[in-house]
Amino acid sequence: MTDATIEAPSNSKGSPTIRPDEAAHFGALAADWWDPRGSSAMLHKLNPVRLGFVRKAVDTHWGGDVREPQPLVGKSALDVGCGAGLLCEPLARLGAAVRGLDAAPENIAAAKAHAEGAGLSIDYRAGELGEAKLGQFDLVTSLEVLEHVADKPAFLEQLAGSLADGGLMILSTPNRTAASRLLLVGAAEMSGAIPRGTHHWDDFVTPDELEPMLAVLGLQVCETQGIAWRPDKGLHLSDDVSLNYIMSVRKI
Repeated sequence: MTDATIEAPSNSKGSPTIRPDEAAHFGALAADWWDPRGSSAMLHKLNPVRLGFVRKAVDTHWGGDVREPQPLVGKSALDVGCGAGLLCEPLARLGAAVRGLDAAPENIAAAKAHAEGAGLSIDYRAGELGEAKLGQFDLVTSLEVLEHVADKPAFLEQLAGSLADGGLMILSTPNRTAASRLLLVGAAEMSGAIPRGTHHWDDFVTPDELEPMLAVLGLQVCETQGIAWRPDKGLHLSDDVSLNYIMSVRKI
């Protein structure tokens, strides 16, 4: 990749980063987002794996007790690209004051309705991160979002600006490998496990590309794990990052 690719963009705080067609694609899935057998079934299988990493990262970053049921009490959390709230709701149950942001208003409507039914107080907003002026948060998450973003350096700069000093960021995204092209774009979409048109392989980012983009923003990767799949284990955290990876990040 060229140096120009990893330079922090100038004046990107208000730059649009979400493609309208991507927002429309996911907004069309809003009605059955919470159905574990619906179009978001794969996310329901992925969510416990991601949450295991999030919980460990939270405990490691803030030195918490792994037995504490609400390690995020007194902390604020922002989930960017929150969909209908699959991550926001567990973060709220972990004690955080949660704000969720998504580009598709349909997703936000579904998220609000589900949170209300669950008795959870979550502040959901629709729109672009660069235009939202949400302030800074102790925990910033953006999971399975970067691959859908048009201007990745600008989006990462906006995420960095949302992270408070001493805070923790967690990102996850598919890796751009032959394996991900075959399984995530090919087999998964052809079999119906993921809705067709969800992924565009050329938009995937490798860890070796992502780390310099973060470093130029003053962010350091703390830990990276793969999210792998095996017939006998299903989706699980692994040292194999060839399909998908999740990382914890802090300010240098």
